[in-house]
Amino acid sequence: MKFYDCQTAPSPRRARIFIAEKGLNVDTIQVDLATNEQLSPAFRAINPRCTVPVLVLDDGTTLTENQGIAAYLEAAFPEPPLLGRTPQERGLVANWNARCELEGLWAVAECFRNRSKGLANRAITGPQDFAQIPALAERGRARAEEFLLTLDTRLRESRYLAGDFFSMADITAICVVDFAGWIKLSVPEDYLGLQRWRAALRERPSLAL
Repeated sequence: MKFYDCQTAPSPRRARIFIAEKGLNVDTIQVDLATNEQLSPAFRAINPRCTVPVLVLDDGTTLTENQGIAAYLEAAFPEPPLLGRTPQERGLVANWNARCELEGLWAVAECFRNRSKGLANRAITGPQDFAQIPALAERGRARAEEFLLTLDTRLRESRYLAGDFFSMADITAICVVDFAGWIKLSVPEDYLGLQRWRAALRERPSLAL
């Protein structure tokens, strides 16, 4: 397998953590998003969507989305399980992972990409240029603030997002929480559930990658 990564970006970090939690040693190629390497003809030949992560399987199959990468790795390398074992667990992982993406990741990205000077014509990832809309930056920050409260509320009643076990939902959530720092949004000190969970996750070696 070959894994196309960018060490500084939140989306490939999700796949990188998943791979590390599975204990896999995968050939990794860094893609420099800062210099728009993802838009080069060479990388477009790998992923026409011009995004990372990308996982190329041994038979040449190319997976360009975190959900697809996770689904493949979970099926090919079931231990330790990161998408749940029972039907209920799998439902909860999928449910919370979707919420982390829709309510958290896209909110922070909406804020960051619509106000960063370096992304003046790159407000949306992909092969096409899109102009920034400043009002979306404000909306994105407000949505991100609401999401942190959602996380804290859940984590006051549950050890991890989907229950008593670490899962893909937690991987997505911690990447969102850390990504929020890019828009100068930090976890309030009185969000005790979120603070407790975040401190526990810092002990996992995969989170240092």
